[in-house]
Amino acid sequence: MTTTHFFLFITILLYSCHSLTGADDFVRSIDRSLLGLNKEEKVSHLKFYWHDIVSGKNPTSIEVIAATNKINTTTFFGLTRMLDNPLTLGPNLSSKLVGRAQGFYSSTSQTEADLLMAMNFAFVDGKYNGSSITVLGRNPIFNKVREMPVIGGSGFFRFARGYVQLNTYSVNLKTNDAIVEYNVYVNHY
Repeated sequence: MTTTHFFLFITILLYSCHSLTGADDFVRSIDRSLLGLNKEEKVSHLKFYWHDIVSGKNPTSIEVIAATNKINTTTFFGLTRMLDNPLTLGPNLSSKLVGRAQGFYSSTSQTEADLLMAMNFAFVDGKYNGSSITVLGRNPIFNKVREMPVIGGSGFFRFARGYVQLNTYSVNLKTNDAIVEYNVYVNHY
């Protein structure tokens, strides 16, 4: 056996052993069409109203972590609420339900009224039933218009990306219940 044949034999043997261990089996390229990505990408605009109900016998947003008064009492720094808020076509809670916003928000600034929001818009109506859009971002609540990124989706909105613009429609100063208009601009397949 020549030296060249010996090194070729060793290389093949080592490659075969490496392949048998499955070291690279967790990542592999696939055909985009297997994921439905051979279709043209769509851009959709969704508009709905988010109802944050913190008062009454049936709140849709509940405090799970209280703000500490040791640091800051003006921004409620640390306050965290879990939510299952209705999403409706119009600003009235009695208008058509199109989904629910499920997730949480937390007060994240010691100097401003800013929230970190992480939520899924879980749709329950028509062809979007069972699909979702995921949003994660900063919400400076006193700005007239705020923007947060769409970071993903499922079902009809699989591989979604885009952004949401939101503005406060109304706040009840006695109950702290709020209605926020959401405009979602999302690219998806």
